[in-house]
Amino acid sequence: MKQLTFAFLYPLTGMAALASLASCTEEKEAAKQYNIVYIMTDDHTAQMMSCYGNHLIETPNLDRIANDGVIFTNSFVANSLSGPSRACMLTGKHSHANGFTDNTTCVFDGSQQTMPKLLQQAGYQTALIGKWHLISLPTGFDHWEIVPEQGDYYNPDFINMDNDTIRKERYITNLITDMSIDWMENQRDKNKPFCIFIHHKAIHRNWLPELKYLSLYEDKTFPLPDNFYDDYEGRPAAAAQEMNILKDMDIIYDNKMDRADKETPLKERYESYVGRLSPEDRKVYDAFYEPIIEDFYKKNPKGKELAEWKYQRYMRDYSKVVKSLDDNVGRVLDYLKEKGLLDNTLVVYTSDQGFYMGEHGWFDKRFMYEESMHTPLIMHLPKDFKAKGEIPQMVQNIDYAPTFLDLAGAPIPEDIQGVSLLPLLKGEKPADWRKSLYYHFYEFPAEHMVKRHYGVRTERYKLIHFYNDIDEWELYDLQEDPTEMHNLYGKPGYEKITEDLKAELVKLQTQYQDPIEEKLKQQQKN
Repeated sequence: MKQLTFAFLYPLTGMAALASLASCTEEKEAAKQYNIVYIMTDDHTAQMMSCYGNHLIETPNLDRIANDGVIFTNSFVANSLSGPSRACMLTGKHSHANGFTDNTTCVFDGSQQTMPKLLQQAGYQTALIGKWHLISLPTGFDHWEIVPEQGDYYNPDFINMDNDTIRKERYITNLITDMSIDWMENQRDKNKPFCIFIHHKAIHRNWLPELKYLSLYEDKTFPLPDNFYDDYEGRPAAAAQEMNILKDMDIIYDNKMDRADKETPLKERYESYVGRLSPEDRKVYDAFYEPIIEDFYKKNPKGKELAEWKYQRYMRDYSKVVKSLDDNVGRVLDYLKEKGLLDNTLVVYTSDQGFYMGEHGWFDKRFMYEESMHTPLIMHLPKDFKAKGEIPQMVQNIDYAPTFLDLAGAPIPEDIQGVSLLPLLKGEKPADWRKSLYYHFYEFPAEHMVKRHYGVRTERYKLIHFYNDIDEWELYDLQEDPTEMHNLYGKPGYEKITEDLKAELVKLQTQYQDPIEEKLKQQQKN
């Protein structure tokens, strides 16, 4: 009877009727495909998210995602650097396999297989708005607008798909959210599932706050990390870096203590950034910083006093930038809820890596140590998924690509090196989940001068090999020494652990086809 009624209302016969039925079936199948909203920040660390139990600041909107969904407590990157991390995410492959190993010598090969391209083949509309930082222009996106290189916090430029560079007024974090919501509301085909990458400049150096938050946290004194005055004993690679808050943080560029009679290597760059403010906004900016500048040069702190002064300014500015970011995550969540999209959308929040908030006396990232290898990862799940709360399994940013493809019902190519997180999102606890992670950092010599290194991390231990102009090994027991202060390599009693970890390291290098060991052996022969 339903078929007769259908035929009466829609007088189609033969192949036309079959085509109509097929079309309806396809629409129903398409409706089952989940949307993906992937929010990624730059240099945001779990230490500065209250949902990770760290209450240096409060992040209520990020907490909304974690409280309603899942929070990965062992989430890591494969290469703690912005461009390489993004390439790992896009391809599902380690740096040596996707070709983008560092920010100084590489250009991302946009012709290669990427997750956005595979999503397009699965019927998705794809968009990228914000930071790209891979030198070449984006591919695999139906729509994109990106900031040149690192982008500017104030009145930034955007490059559009016509290759025009357009300056837009206002604070960058607000603008990226505005543009992302506008694409979801007004520009996409609402008959198709979508995947949008909302990629923020925040919270990247040099932490320029939204003007309305200039005074925020000024009454807060942040506690020094226990190892703020690390002496790097037994760790020559750690001693050789140039990311120390006291020695390497620029007093003008990073701490904003600009005065006409003062010069630093990064003064000109800083002035170009704040010079983008309108005259009216610049008055507001200067009115806030001028008393701090006057007080700083009057007191002229030195040594530990200067180190701790710099640390407080760094923490306050970083926290202010996080506040604007958290506001804008809330705006995206509110939009999705208002439009009835949350039940059918995976919302992912992560960063391109972690960051040092004074641990070891540092800012920046790069090292395989926990603060930079670990990255936040929280997800709001579609209503069909059962997982809730903490997910303790070790995951890595090469897993995002296969996860999104799996969610879309698209095949996962065999050459993708990550694994889908979908079983974990469904509340399953796979017995054969990975037991170790591989890491490889390449960018040396370069800014911050962190030595090249690779290593393996298990649930309890971490083994690192620093190479190139150095040949040093480090071993840490993360259970007994979570801040990685005591190098156990070569210590009596750790021979078997070291042997097992080296075997696991070779196993991973073989699995991921990283030829570094063969290259080092060849160099030794030569």
